[in-house]
Amino acid sequence: MPRYAAVDIGSNSTRMLAAEVTPGEAPRTLASEREVTRLGESVFRSGRISPDAMEGVLRVLGRMAENYRRLGVVSVRAVATSAVRDAANQAEFIARASATLGVAVEIITGREEARLIHQGVIGRWPQPGKSILIVDIGGGSAEIIGSRDGQLIDAVSKPLGAVRLQENFLTVDPPPPRALHQLAEFVDEKLDETVASMGTKWDRVIATSSTAAAVVCAVNEVPRSKREDADRLRVTTVQVRQLHRRLASLNLEGRRKVPGIGPRRAEIIVAGSGALLRILERFDAQAMYYSAAGVRDGILADLSAQGAIGELSSMNGDQLREVERVASRFGVALPDARTVAGFAKELFHATHSLHQLPLAQGRLLQAACYFCDTGHYINDAAHHKHAYYVVANSDFSGFTDRERQLTASLCRYHRKAMPQESHAEFAALSLEDKRALMWLIPLLRLADNLDPSRSQEVQWVGCEVTESRVAVRLRSPHELDLTLWAAARVSEVFRQVYGRSVVVSREAV
Repeated sequence: MPRYAAVDIGSNSTRMLAAEVTPGEAPRTLASEREVTRLGESVFRSGRISPDAMEGVLRVLGRMAENYRRLGVVSVRAVATSAVRDAANQAEFIARASATLGVAVEIITGREEARLIHQGVIGRWPQPGKSILIVDIGGGSAEIIGSRDGQLIDAVSKPLGAVRLQENFLTVDPPPPRALHQLAEFVDEKLDETVASMGTKWDRVIATSSTAAAVVCAVNEVPRSKREDADRLRVTTVQVRQLHRRLASLNLEGRRKVPGIGPRRAEIIVAGSGALLRILERFDAQAMYYSAAGVRDGILADLSAQGAIGELSSMNGDQLREVERVASRFGVALPDARTVAGFAKELFHATHSLHQLPLAQGRLLQAACYFCDTGHYINDAAHHKHAYYVVANSDFSGFTDRERQLTASLCRYHRKAMPQESHAEFAALSLEDKRALMWLIPLLRLADNLDPSRSQEVQWVGCEVTESRVAVRLRSPHELDLTLWAAARVSEVFRQVYGRSVVVSREAV
């Protein structure tokens, strides 16, 4: 069965979960790690990730990467949340973290974080027929999520994380009443619009994250060493209020002696429990349940759902080595080709419900991304035709003759005119391969034009397919004028084949 890994780089902790997934069954955990790294402390204080914090997280990520590599996972997704979203030096951190993990680290939005939390909670603890309010208080932000009958209906992210609130309000230990009052007022201010829009009529409130775990363990006298036993336990709002008042009256050493509160959690638990209490009060919740699920579980659910497409549509190691060998022989810049192939892979997945091509043809699309510039080796003029000749006549293993011909045809049509029956290359294909070629050409052309300057600074964020358009989101530190112009040139071909226009938008780094 396929194995996946998820890495969550949070403002307070860095977490990794690796699991084996069998369709229709709960994932079987292979490795689970969590370490308090406090990435957010320096960010919320100075606006930057400090050198010490950065090095500490990188060490943790290196160890986690070693662990999931030993397990033979087939896919990894790594995300960074609130602290990295706010950090002025996020680009440096993302580059170093990605290199350490061997996979691109994504800075996800608060809404995407909320979606993953919802996916994780509902996946582990289905709530059929119920309206659920999910509250996740992390280190930098709090996600508040509305769910009905297992479907996400609303989600917001607010700057109410425990580390952020601690840095901003609770600088004296134990905190004076005035500081606690200011914290509560700040939480109220951030919640006003959310409570008004989401309402207070919910069948159940489920809280996630370490703050909720500590509160539930402390109220139910569950030792921190057995925190997994707290999953699905219930506490009343009255009990949360009593615990918060008790914790706020103690100094750090006193809080560390409270069963269920870990030594590092004791440093920020007053801020966390204060935010949790005020959220419960504002939503008129009489009680809450704790769920051990979180972002990592949501990532695994996504990877599992996409697994069939992802694994079967990607080149295996032998195929990739052969493709890169031939491409480099003809002067192709492999880093550029890998970027384009990554874009093509995502586009193939995003549009699969439309083209419904055999998954193995996704491999040919990616191979064409490596080969479409090989024609420059012969002549820049009409290089797409030269690329067809190179691929059709090159000896590379891992592909059948038929697959090589279809890949060569993709290179032939990655620019200029679309296929015509009068073209000998196109006429030689079977009807099935002609159909596949027509669906794949717009994807190859779009992928090839998303970073036309080959700057390596354009990152994939996501793609949404609607009835009228294919909306691609990219991240770049620079404006994407050249990309927008290049994508616009592809839009007409895309509309002819897919019946949808192409829209590209940028998220700033």
